[in-house]
Amino acid sequence: MAAAGAEAGAGAGGRAGQLKSSGLRPGWTTGACATAATKAAYTALLTGEFPDPVVITLPRGRQPAFALAAEELTGAEELAAAEELTGAQGRPAAAMAGVVKDAGDDPDVTHGALIRSTVRSGEPGAGVVFRAGPGVGTVTKAGLPLPVGEPAINPVPRQMIRDAVAEVAAAHGGSGDVVVEISVDHGEEIARSTWNPRLGILGGLSILGTTGVVVPYSCSAWIDSIRRGVDVARAAGRTHVAGCTGSTSEKVAVAEHRLPEDALLDMGDFAGAVLKYLKRHPVPRLTIAGGFAKLSKLAAGHLDLHSARSQVDKGYLAELARRGGADEALVEAVAGANTALEAVQLCRAAGVPLGDLVAEAARTTALGVLLGSPVVVDVICIDRAGTVVGRAEPLGP
Repeated sequence: MAAAGAEAGAGAGGRAGQLKSSGLRPGWTTGACATAATKAAYTALLTGEFPDPVVITLPRGRQPAFALAAEELTGAEELAAAEELTGAQGRPAAAMAGVVKDAGDDPDVTHGALIRSTVRSGEPGAGVVFRAGPGVGTVTKAGLPLPVGEPAINPVPRQMIRDAVAEVAAAHGGSGDVVVEISVDHGEEIARSTWNPRLGILGGLSILGTTGVVVPYSCSAWIDSIRRGVDVARAAGRTHVAGCTGSTSEKVAVAEHRLPEDALLDMGDFAGAVLKYLKRHPVPRLTIAGGFAKLSKLAAGHLDLHSARSQVDKGYLAELARRGGADEALVEAVAGANTALEAVQLCRAAGVPLGDLVAEAARTTALGVLLGSPVVVDVICIDRAGTVVGRAEPLGP
């Protein structure tokens, strides 16, 4: 242990350290690609020229450059002819730019997809209006982070695109009032390999991403990186670590417990890897923080939280709701909910603490794996926006 800890301690801990130790190449989310395409298209709409490569700013300040794979100015020929005759200066009717998604070493079904953004002038004062083009889905069921009828462009990518539009508008004298249509070549076909149809996202893919970066998950490499993360924390003398399913839950864990970077374990879907390694190499306290849906799987006894290997059991959630005082109508509603998020929202509205019950059951699963090891566990469940929807207080063996 001393040798491993000393070697790991020589490098950085936390998410960045894990990614470095995994040896895997990160990639870019569909949201980052859509943002880059939008920035290039809006720039061309205002100036007539496409920046290539185009640089965007991701939520954590990283500034990657994207090469354009497609570009087109609609109405440009007619506009040029009119300008030659009249001497008047105008703008194209629309501009389209496309970026090919590079998912790095992650086995992502959208790797290599061409993501396009077509930008047109919008109504004055309307801001950025989003449209789903070919290959991008539309929300048709409740329980998702977007209202029914909206294009399946998630909240963080929307904000990234708004920020990019504002940056271009400020640089080139635009109003920022635009219609942004995102499309994905062959997106409807690719979406059949995802959970979108079952979730009620119809017509194509979702535009996703909370950091803009795709963190690759090769099982063996990432499990090894989790172990190195624990080694780093122990070598640094940390007595409290957090296993987080993603960047949003990581932010919540830091806000709740003010943990340093080298105490943060990017657990992802591999809850079992964290728990089994901590059983052999204990740290006095473990916080498990994650999305409600993923932690409901841990609550039900699953240690691999990937959607391909475990699914949310809404019958189990309904039974937990019953134990929490839900009446039969609510129990049936939970069992028939479109998503785990909808289930917890229904229960919160009725005053039933489903989030806390899931957190407590997840803690029980974790303590079962850690049995015999001196590790105290608490659990935090969040929704997609990072709001805490359930928690289980620290409990030890």
